[in-house]
Amino acid sequence: MHSSSTSGSRLGLHSFFNSLPLKVLVLSSALIPFHSINASKAAYQFDRVVNHNKLTVVSVSNPTTVFQNSQHLHGFGYDLVRNYAHSLNVKLEFKTVPDNATALQWVASGKANFAMTTASIQSIENKHLTGFSATCGDLNTLQKNGLNSNLNWVFKHADDPLSQTASAFVCRGKQSGAINQLASFYNQNVVKQESWNTIQRDLSNRMPLYKASFQRTAQQYDLDWHLLAAIGYQESYLKPNSVSPTGVRGLMMLTNSTAKAMGVSNRTDPTQSIQGGAKYYNLMLNRYKHIPFPDRNWYALVAYNMGPGAVSQIQKRIQATGKNPNNWVNLYAYLDGNKAKNGRYRQALQYVTRIRAYLEHIKTTPQLVNI
Repeated sequence: MHSSSTSGSRLGLHSFFNSLPLKVLVLSSALIPFHSINASKAAYQFDRVVNHNKLTVVSVSNPTTVFQNSQHLHGFGYDLVRNYAHSLNVKLEFKTVPDNATALQWVASGKANFAMTTASIQSIENKHLTGFSATCGDLNTLQKNGLNSNLNWVFKHADDPLSQTASAFVCRGKQSGAINQLASFYNQNVVKQESWNTIQRDLSNRMPLYKASFQRTAQQYDLDWHLLAAIGYQESYLKPNSVSPTGVRGLMMLTNSTAKAMGVSNRTDPTQSIQGGAKYYNLMLNRYKHIPFPDRNWYALVAYNMGPGAVSQIQKRIQATGKNPNNWVNLYAYLDGNKAKNGRYRQALQYVTRIRAYLEHIKTTPQLVNI
């Protein structure tokens, strides 16, 4: 079982999900054709959450819910849940269990306040629980991004204010477009299916060659070496002699000026390139240290690709519209909305989403994670 606790006060997407006027969307009965028992004599989970300042959510790790990248959790479902916790101004305790049956049992027994699950309606009803679509019924958004459309939030009682505020939250996210943007970022089809055989072969052959350098450097900067390998694969396919038309070169594809600033004298030396790339990425992480993980990783990756100055300019434009410039969905939405007229934005989107995809592939492929 994995457990992660985060502070609700530092989560990044809350303002985007709540950009519309608050509406009382008590849609539990309409959205949930599941069975619910009489809760009149039972203590509401909402009261427990408020009294303990903690929301405990249980789920099963899968491509739709959550990935663990050694240091931090990320994923469509996880990001959605952490923003709901932030909307309640409470801390999130996120736990994973092996299967849906266990997750439902945790809700039934009161061990978790609610579950995020892909369990069938029948299995939810059999436990006398209640639930609703995690996208307020926007199943197409999940389907078109390769995510499981049968993603539900499951509660013990339908008339619990926790269930009611949660249904209101996800419906606001649907209406504002936040759920669509979040699903787009976590698109599981960002890499074409026919490309994975080549990617798998490349990673299997090349990661062992540079494992020692990646691990040593990752330890120095407290980074995940698999993430560094994913960056390297996106940059050069882990080929140390790679050169771009613009003169960027090496395994981590450093510009000449960046290489000098990072103390790299030979950009085609893989050890030096990995050291320089990791040092620069760590600088980008520190630049955005006011932004919580996992969003900080995405900001740092975009800055690694475009340069921090370009990111700062975009943040100013986002802020000028009245939105939070430190909100990853806002930055992602800006890049996505303007990619047709700016090739750098399109490239940055491809860059960060592919690195996320490569990292997830490495972490979920025993042959690679055990290299």
